[in-house]
Amino acid sequence: MPTDPILFTAGEWLGAASGLLAIATIAGFLLRWGIRFRLVGITSFTALLALSCLAFAVSYRPRVSVAGAVSVPVVFDNGGDLVIAAAAADFPVGAEAATVEQVALNLRGSGRNTSDGLVTVRLRRVEPLEPGLSAPRVLAEARRDLRDGSVVVNLNPAGPS
Repeated sequence: MPTDPILFTAGEWLGAASGLLAIATIAGFLLRWGIRFRLVGITSFTALLALSCLAFAVSYRPRVSVAGAVSVPVVFDNGGDLVIAAAAADFPVGAEAATVEQVALNLRGSGRNTSDGLVTVRLRRVEPLEPGLSAPRVLAEARRDLRDGSVVVNLNPAGPS
């Protein structure tokens, strides 16, 4: 995945700075400078910043954007095989498939507890039935295979809402 090259550049510069600070820290201990213990803290913090920048640059993955999709919040995620996103009352007609696909593609696979590697993503909207009573209605459903990254979208889901 392409990342912003400034993260790598910042990590390299911070790494070089922590190397120079390490040399200054060693010199501080050999010459018994009064700030030698402060140099230990400054050096370790600079090294930590360098490693953090490099780790973030390597692990960063930009969000996937699908044409025609609307950004919706995830309202339920059991950490395993079910994710539910909520569509607003003014959700545009025809954007269901693209939206549920976008939510499914942006799921992170690591740490999910699924036996078969499949995650179900449902896009639902709460619709009023009568005053004071409403019920959820599933607009679209997607099944994502975390092993190969494939997504299958179903616009007429049957099952619990």
